[in-house]
Amino acid sequence: MRDSVATRRRVGLIFAAVWAVYLVDPLRRAWSLDDPLERAYSLGVVVAFGVCFVGAYWYLLRGSGGRDVWIDPHPRTVVVPLALLCALMAAAAPTLHSEVLGLAIFVGTFIAFALPVPRALVALAVLILATTVVPQLLAGEPPAYATMSSIAMSAFAVGGIREVIRRNQQLSLARKQLTELAIAEERLRVGRDVHDILGHSLTVITVKTELAQRLLDVDPERARTELADVERLAREALSGVRSTVGGLREISLEGELANARTALSAAEIEASLPDSDELPVRHSVVFGWVLREAVTNVVRHSGARHCTVRVTGTTIEISDDGVGSGGEPHFGSGLSGLRERVRATGGTLTVSNRPEGGLRVLASFPAGLTKELE
Repeated sequence: MRDSVATRRRVGLIFAAVWAVYLVDPLRRAWSLDDPLERAYSLGVVVAFGVCFVGAYWYLLRGSGGRDVWIDPHPRTVVVPLALLCALMAAAAPTLHSEVLGLAIFVGTFIAFALPVPRALVALAVLILATTVVPQLLAGEPPAYATMSSIAMSAFAVGGIREVIRRNQQLSLARKQLTELAIAEERLRVGRDVHDILGHSLTVITVKTELAQRLLDVDPERARTELADVERLAREALSGVRSTVGGLREISLEGELANARTALSAAEIEASLPDSDELPVRHSVVFGWVLREAVTNVVRHSGARHCTVRVTGTTIEISDDGVGSGGEPHFGSGLSGLRERVRATGGTLTVSNRPEGGLRVLASFPAGLTKELE
């Protein structure tokens, strides 16, 4: 969460800084004022407006209570910066006169980025009337159509960017919820399997044990029979548990390719996978583990649009066109465990950034290796 907040802050600062370049005209107008006091006052107000504008995006994108504020920002994260921007714009009007209308464009872009569409439309209408229509009509002049058009077009562009970000966040949230739902369903399935295996057996074992205890003094022979049944039931239950656990741990390259195809398709990542009839028999288990971990990382972290899997008799390579690691690849707990699995079977695991972008995971084994992961 901390990394996500830091990323949002950087995005907000960069986004606002790009727009702040257009404060050059108001600054030039303020610098050209003849009166030194008016010049200093105007420069100070314009600079304060720029700082407030950049800070407004930082404040909006900083995160709030672990929730994505781009989707539904809290009113305080919008009203406070917006009110301050409007106050500074009004403060610059007595000295900058018509040049102050350029600041209204900045206010319009912030409204379009920060507010939901219905509220943004109302706020933009109020802003345009208050800055480009009403003052001009009161002064007996026509509305400032050029500024009005600039406010509307700038707001439309920034509003479109906001909608793209919003929809991407909603898609990411939906994927996360689907993943959590799949995990919950798998836990329920395992729970049902264990209950089916052990529930009946343990109930019968309990009843027979109680019966054997009562028969020890009355009918020892029958008590021994009941205890023999208890032993048999316990062994059957233990065998069932082992079978269930074994099924959960069983892994193969063919099965993991099918899982990878499903996972990548669900994440809307185009997959290039080998045909099942071309798969090598040797190293199938360890190749399956490599494929599972690599595809999991692609789905969760890469932001990729395409993933390619190549398999030979001694290697498996998984590559994507995502964001890569942003530096030297970091071996987290998943990749570290995977590296130990590959090393235990006599192979080597390499994780590297691709020159064209994305990450490459390669597990390779010597050609004559016969050892396999059990």
